[in-house]
Amino acid sequence: MTHILAKKNSLLSQYIAEVRDVEIQKDSLRFRKNMERLGEIFAYEISKQLEWTDKEVTTSLGQADCKVLKEQPVIATILRAGLPMHQGILNFFDRAENAFISAYRKHHKNGTFTIQIEYASCPSLEDKILILSDPMLATGGSMVLTYKELLSKGKPKHTHIVSILGSVQGADYLKKHLPTNNYTLWLGDMDDELTAKAYIVPGLGDAGDLAFGNKL
Repeated sequence: MTHILAKKNSLLSQYIAEVRDVEIQKDSLRFRKNMERLGEIFAYEISKQLEWTDKEVTTSLGQADCKVLKEQPVIATILRAGLPMHQGILNFFDRAENAFISAYRKHHKNGTFTIQIEYASCPSLEDKILILSDPMLATGGSMVLTYKELLSKGKPKHTHIVSILGSVQGADYLKKHLPTNNYTLWLGDMDDELTAKAYIVPGLGDAGDLAFGNKL
């Protein structure tokens, strides 16, 4: 199942407009904060899909019957661009375990590139809920390779894949190549095109550079 949150009016659309805006992007602090806010909105929406259980809580005046999460998810992100959004998700799932994956595009002289994964730090994923985030779902290649890498840490019960912006091509690639059908795709919005260099159009540019500065 795919959820595109911008289809319904909410503050999410305001924050997406700001992270796309080339003038507002000049303020890297504002950009990171908006990415964090978007992560919080995704976390709230995903929480509605999780399992809850009853808990009796002692207050200063008596007992209250409450609902609490049955289990905390594992939150995973692709470095470095995903860090602000990851923090937003973690703000809401504040007792979750965390995973970090170092993946990047290795560009070749002929203009093509391959996805390289150098490092993964992750707890056991066996029979757990996994929330895997990356700000941009362009070709979908990084997401598929990252998921396959994480499978070495166990098979998740269910996976929520989260991106602020996705492409039609990226979403289709997940359907064809992700080694599971047991996932939910969450997008802030979806764009139709990719450039020859596999950047989403109109997109927002390079999220990692906008958040943390240009890289060599």
